[in-house]
Amino acid sequence: MRRAVALLLAVTVALVLADSAIVTLALPDILAELDATVGQVAWVLISFNLVLGLGVVPTARALSRAQPRLYGAVGIAVFAGASAWCAVADSIEVLIIARCVQAIGGALALVGCLELMVAESGERRGVAAWVTAGVVGTAAGPFAGGLLTQAISWQAIFVVQVPFAVLAVPAALAVRAAPTHTPDRHRPAFRPNLTLALLSAALTAALFLLVLLLVEGWRHSPATAAVTVSVVPVAALLARPLARLTRPSPEVEVAVGSFLIAGGLVGLAIPPSAHLAWTIAPQALVGLGLGLTVDRLTAQAMEMRLPRARHAAWTIGARHVGVVVGLAILTPVFTTDLQDAQVPAQEAIVALVIDAPLPAQDKIELARALGDELEGEEGQVPDLSGAFASLDVAPEDRPAKAALERALDVQLESAATFAFRDSFLIGAGLALAALLAAAVPRRRRTS
Repeated sequence: MRRAVALLLAVTVALVLADSAIVTLALPDILAELDATVGQVAWVLISFNLVLGLGVVPTARALSRAQPRLYGAVGIAVFAGASAWCAVADSIEVLIIARCVQAIGGALALVGCLELMVAESGERRGVAAWVTAGVVGTAAGPFAGGLLTQAISWQAIFVVQVPFAVLAVPAALAVRAAPTHTPDRHRPAFRPNLTLALLSAALTAALFLLVLLLVEGWRHSPATAAVTVSVVPVAALLARPLARLTRPSPEVEVAVGSFLIAGGLVGLAIPPSAHLAWTIAPQALVGLGLGLTVDRLTAQAMEMRLPRARHAAWTIGARHVGVVVGLAILTPVFTTDLQDAQVPAQEAIVALVIDAPLPAQDKIELARALGDELEGEEGQVPDLSGAFASLDVAPEDRPAKAALERALDVQLESAATFAFRDSFLIGAGLALAALLAAAVPRRRRTS
């Protein structure tokens, strides 16, 4: 029974933290189905992370004298109800509001689950399980969301969370954890939390922009993109065994992890072509870096600091505020670069159509259809397949039509890759800033 309770609580932590990125692969579908813009869809991510990041510390402070099992259960129930609300949202505005409520429930659940997991498993094992569940959830979120989107729909992402959360409510109530009245003895750990925030901002490029590039830029299905980005959680899980083999100091481990994330993002910024294979090694570096840094920094920020829940809340707040900062920096950069890439891409498309070995009348019809497609998808990477599907050519001209369509797809893939380059490089810069924050020697106190 105790194992089942501990497992359900760990799954709840993983679900809440997975929700910071679980909708990433569903964003293109949400964008199309709810008739939203890229900027509006970004708020599906921003709203959750912003509310959770700003709300978790006040929540931990306000509930320091309350029963953890009560506010933990309430938080899980609110999270479950808001997840169901997200699933039935019929507009982007409603979805964003539901995500805010989901984050409020998530803040309560995270703080409560930490105390309950410690009460159930002891200090060391409970904290370790809480931290590990969060890392796994963060890394696996886009992968799980992509598979559900492809297999069912984007709404399924939220539907599947409801039964797990509902089962976790009685599990939380079953733990007899007394409220802790520990006075606030320690200040928040500034350096680990700052490093967490910077790394979270950098990881936004890998967990958010890479998915948009794969699905919107390179036109892969959500399932294909999900399998591709599964490299990150797999590499993150392998990081801990590798660290145990080499046994670096915590400072070296964090510095190496930050450097790996920066290197992976540089690799994503300069792929030789729009082939999925070119993303594998960079993603592996990002995943290894994530696995080496996030749990280590979280442990450093919480180590020997009381009250436990309040300092854990600071780590959650730092991570999610970092995600918001990353989105705030990167979203306008890549949307502007995407718009700037449209004119040269359109000029290249015109040149390819003119040079194509097709009859003049077919070229005129195709040019009109392409113009309609480009105008209808302004601000996004256009899908030109509809223009070619509407063009009926003579049998002898079909090979030339197919070759032209392939050439235009390559041109659009190249333009999309270039449009995302600066954002990935900025993400790499944020990871290097995290490295500096972790590596700068501490000033010794003089007596």
